[in-house]
Amino acid sequence: MIWLAVFPTLTILQTLLGGLLRDVPMVLRTLIMATLAVPIVVYALLPLLQRLRARFVTRVPG
Repeated sequence: MIWLAVFPTLTILQTLLGGLLRDVPMVLRTLIMATLAVPIVVYALLPLLQRLRARFVTRVPG
C-alpha cells in the first residue's frame, strides 16, 4: 500500500518540479522532494488508501 502512494507521488512531483530543480544539487533536490512527498503520503494518501482498503475488506457479499 505504501508503494501505491509513494511511487505516483514522486513521479508527479518529479514531473512538476523536475525542470525547476534541474540545476539544484542532487542532495538538495532529494531533500526538497522528500519534504514535499512525505506529508502528502503520510497525511493524505495513506489514510485514504487505508479507508478504501477497509471498505473493500469489510464489504459483505450479496
